[in-house]
Amino acid sequence: MENNTRLKSQSSSNLQLATFGGGCFWCTEAIFKRVEGVVSVESGYSGGDMANPGYSDVSSGSTGHAEAVQIEFDPSIVSFSTLLEIFWVTHDPTTLNKQGNDVGTQYKSIIFYYNDEQKKLAEKSKADEEYGLDRKVVTQITPFQHFYKAEKYHQNYYDKNQNYPYCSFIIAPKVKKLLEKFGDKVKEEYKNT
Repeated sequence: MENNTRLKSQSSSNLQLATFGGGCFWCTEAIFKRVEGVVSVESGYSGGDMANPGYSDVSSGSTGHAEAVQIEFDPSIVSFSTLLEIFWVTHDPTTLNKQGNDVGTQYKSIIFYYNDEQKKLAEKSKADEEYGLDRKVVTQITPFQHFYKAEKYHQNYYDKNQNYPYCSFIIAPKVKKLLEKFGDKVKEEYKNT
């Protein structure tokens, strides 16, 4: 498998990167690709020790990777803080290595930061999220190191397979929540989906 580790050069554009793990990457990708100001979203693996892991490697739970999405966004349209707010609302940050029926270390809640500003914003948002909850937020905040793009069939999975039971029962309600809570931040073409 080709090494897809990347740190995009920010010198040629004003675009920035954010990388989040919030359970199954099919869910997280479906949510963030609908957000105005997001240029691209790729599903992949981040945070582990193995170079160039594949789905079966990560699913074994032995590599330390999370299923993650790498988001390229225009901060003049959507801020990193807004992306964090969407991240917190669209998954459960209080369940360790678990989102719904998806269980395993690859489903951990995690924010990979690219610079000190992202780290500061992530830590503040985590403290804000935890305030008033009766359960501890277990989301990890860690420096970005590598991102390995997942296999082609994982990319844009929800939009290609909306009738698949997992998509209709697990992902569709998360997309609906995005539309209800952040409708003003959703791309026009997705407002009625």
